[in-house]
Amino acid sequence: QVQLVESGGGSVQAGGSLRLSCVASGFPYSSACMAWFRQTPGKDREGVAAIRSDGSTTYANSVKGRFSISRDNADNTLYLQMNSLKPEDTAMYYCAAQWRGDCYLVLNNYEYIDWGQGTQVTVSS
Repeated sequence: QVQLVESGGGSVQAGGSLRLSCVASGFPYSSACMAWFRQTPGKDREGVAAIRSDGSTTYANSVKGRFSISRDNADNTLYLQMNSLKPEDTAMYYCAAQWRGDCYLVLNNYEYIDWGQGTQVTVSS
């Protein structure tokens, strides 16, 4: 049974930092393509960052230079370090996995087959 469990969300002031974690189980994590997405009410889910098994990464333009995605294959854990947070970063953040096919390192949510339950990030001005 595939499980993705996010944690680390919370409330911070603008300019602050948070580190999200996602613990994965039930699939070959070390070879999977992993990603972070976010969503606010009434809007489509937006890709934030993705990472391939070899460590290659891609980021949304809105978070480049502020967010960093990383993975620990020994602990089956995905991370998102978020610095210089802005109010517009407020959203529910989701961890996603693609482990059944090729990893194209894209931020299209249709590429990912398993999702976590989300962790809320709120940034106040």
